[in-house]
Amino acid sequence: MDATLVTVVEHHPANHAGRDFVVGDLHGCVDALRFLLREVEFDPTRDRLFSVGDLVDRGSQSEEALALLDKPWFHAVLGNHEDTLCAVAEGKLKKQWWYGIGGLWSAHVSIERLRAYSQRLRALPLVRVIGSGRERFNVLHAEFLGTDAELDADNFSDEVRQQLLWGRALAMGSADPMRQLGLSLTYCGHTPVREVQQIGAQVFVDTGAFGPGGKLTIVEARTTKRWSVTNDLARSVGASALALP
Repeated sequence: MDATLVTVVEHHPANHAGRDFVVGDLHGCVDALRFLLREVEFDPTRDRLFSVGDLVDRGSQSEEALALLDKPWFHAVLGNHEDTLCAVAEGKLKKQWWYGIGGLWSAHVSIERLRAYSQRLRALPLVRVIGSGRERFNVLHAEFLGTDAELDADNFSDEVRQQLLWGRALAMGSADPMRQLGLSLTYCGHTPVREVQQIGAQVFVDTGAFGPGGKLTIVEARTTKRWSVTNDLARSVGASALALP
């Protein structure tokens, strides 16, 4: 996948008026998100929701998940599944490969619509930095083995871009957590975990929303507060009828 167009690190001021939340990989499980936003009493006028990416594929509501990009309170980073969508729309990858990692929902989506999604997704940053100093936290998709200063430099090699989108070394135990010295608390997804797990500075929040026994998790940033629900449970209690903020 070609991530050369995506080198942006976007900075956000600290939120002193409301709360900041981070949600794990959605993978088309928007009904679970509807449920969780009600559970946390999300206030779209003051609160913000940051996404670690992978809005699409595997679940049944990929296009509804993409529509979240229009919400002023929703701030996503690019995930490897969005990067794959872009590669298909740009003619750099065959659809059949995408189908193998959950892109079958796109079988009946026109190439024109995919290209429109791709243009929107290519504008997403790889990293979001929220606040500064002791208030700071970062949001990215997979992993980053470096410092805040290296993130802020926004000068990523192809290898680092690949790591940000696809890396699993830290979660799989093959990378030294000490390589994160100088990195603020950093929320990421990509590698499913049973429960939210912190390794060094990085907090893994993808609890496998799309899979059997999996769930979608939201955490309140820089706190230990977290909420989870399965998509099936959310639907069983009427989440599909809940309006998004």
